[in-house]
Amino acid sequence: MGTGNQTWVREFILLGLSRDRDTQAALFVLFLIMYLVTVLGNFLIVLLIRLDSRLHTPMYFFLTNLSLVDVSYATSIVPQMLVHFLAEHKVIPYVSCAAQLFFSLSFGGIEFVLLTVMAYDRYVAVCNPLRYSVIMHAGLCKKLAVISWVSGSVNSLMHTTITFQLPMCTNKFIDHISCEILAVIRLACVDISSNEVTIMVSSIVLLMTPFCLVLLSYIKIISAILKIRSTEGRKKAFQTCASHLTVVALCYGMAICTYIQPRSSPSVLQEKLISLFYAILTPMLNPMIYSLRNKEVKGAWQKLLGQLSGLRSKLAS
Repeated sequence: MGTGNQTWVREFILLGLSRDRDTQAALFVLFLIMYLVTVLGNFLIVLLIRLDSRLHTPMYFFLTNLSLVDVSYATSIVPQMLVHFLAEHKVIPYVSCAAQLFFSLSFGGIEFVLLTVMAYDRYVAVCNPLRYSVIMHAGLCKKLAVISWVSGSVNSLMHTTITFQLPMCTNKFIDHISCEILAVIRLACVDISSNEVTIMVSSIVLLMTPFCLVLLSYIKIISAILKIRSTEGRKKAFQTCASHLTVVALCYGMAICTYIQPRSSPSVLQEKLISLFYAILTPMLNPMIYSLRNKEVKGAWQKLLGQLSGLRSKLAS
């Protein structure tokens, strides 16, 4: 990429969260447990939806996609981070760094679009319940899922390509837990204003636009719920949206603060904590939220546990 202060970079060094070996060991154990809970919880949700015919509805079809995205997002970051907690030299090859950036950005973008699709599903369920099955037919659900996956992947491919065409300085230390886009572009030897503008524009398209559509959906949903005369009817209508609304509240706020204005973004420590939130905490909490706040999912859990208990009794006898 040139001479002088510009060079080909074959590898990066991730500084991570701490340089203290005892702290790193403690974090390794903590994050390993959280990652295993994340994988197990999300795959159990997918398995439950697959096995229980009562959950073969559009809402749970999108929830299956959300669980797969959560596991994939966590897997794009956490295993590498766990390895680095134990490694003496926290090196990540250039190609691996680019791949990590691509996949983490992809799954993050897919999740935001998918949450918007789920908000539309809840809007139809509450505001147009008699035509719900007609509107949210299988063909439309599959198309909306494909749009979510394709839009997130295309956006990520664009950013990854632009980012890794930048000439990197001889300083190859990334002060982050992963190859996060803002951390990587800070290593560039050239003006990165155009990259920051691109990040802001794509954030408006893939983050703010979905967020506004979610808000619009819930304004209409709340308006429709308030018109329901029965207290029980209002409670039931709200329960159909409560889990999704909780996940939306968890996902959007910090991402907007981080990516809408890169120049005035949070400190490096805050960026690391936000990345941990999306890589570990949110994917781990999502299955719990949908399990604990959703009567249908809880009923399916009870049915599955009952079947397993009965099977165990038969095998024991």
